[in-house]
Amino acid sequence: MNSVTTVREPSLSLGVLGAFAGIYIIWGTTYLAIALAIQTIPPFISGTLRFMLAALLMYGWLRARERQPLRGVNILGALICGALLSGIGNGFVVWAQQGIPSGIAALVVTAMPVIVLLLDWSFFSKRAPSRQALLGTAIAVAGVITIVMHTRSLAGHAQPLHLIAMITAVIGWSFGTLLQKRAATPQTVLSFTCVQMLGGGLFQLAMSGIDGEWQRFDPSQISLVSAFAFIYLVFFGSIIALNCYLWLLTRVAAQKVTTYALVNPVVALILGAVVLNERVTPLAVTSATLVLAGVALVLFQRSSPVGR
Repeated sequence: MNSVTTVREPSLSLGVLGAFAGIYIIWGTTYLAIALAIQTIPPFISGTLRFMLAALLMYGWLRARERQPLRGVNILGALICGALLSGIGNGFVVWAQQGIPSGIAALVVTAMPVIVLLLDWSFFSKRAPSRQALLGTAIAVAGVITIVMHTRSLAGHAQPLHLIAMITAVIGWSFGTLLQKRAATPQTVLSFTCVQMLGGGLFQLAMSGIDGEWQRFDPSQISLVSAFAFIYLVFFGSIIALNCYLWLLTRVAAQKVTTYALVNPVVALILGAVVLNERVTPLAVTSATLVLAGVALVLFQRSSPVGR
């Protein structure tokens, strides 16, 4: 006889909501910071320096708090997750933006929650997503598509290699997100993040060599704008936001955490209006409302019964 159990998740505490705000807002601003950084710093070199410096600073902070900051950390798991998340997921997106319109890049990235849902269903929890989660994701994606089509030009031709890199980045980040939930614990999440960023930096270091970036990199040509953008990415994009993301993964379903990929374009729209004086039309506001409504359906769905 089949019994029915109820899947319950922790309530959305102030800490959880604060961490969501961190990845929603900060990672929404990093698109602008990345564009400014890679103006004078090659993509993979930028990622190598960003994540290695962040890992070094975080290790120093952890070492000051305890003598063995990496005790209990799944080192191999952290390095693998780092290669998938900070290496492939971040590095390939930044590299692809050299030859693919940002609007198309944004459309590809919004597939993240859907891919996580499907991978989790197929290889990890084996639990089908709820109808409300699917509906919320569909509504949010529709809103993002409308935003991108309305505010950005998709003219031009994306180079196939860069488009493949974008798709690979989304799949890599999605796999890393689900593996992270198994490899890290709430007690070791800060130390795990430190090793994870090191793994991502090492992966991007290898890619920078393969891509021949060091032969054409001239540190004296780094602009002040790129330098400030790089510093922002180290402290806010990596140390703060990545810790929020990995901490959330130890407490909240991965499908909910990855809704940041749907909200980030809304943040980018607001940032464009405030910083670049872009005009926000009623259609854009409606599109942003769709995104937020869709994310709300995913985040605040009711506990669902599951047959066992």
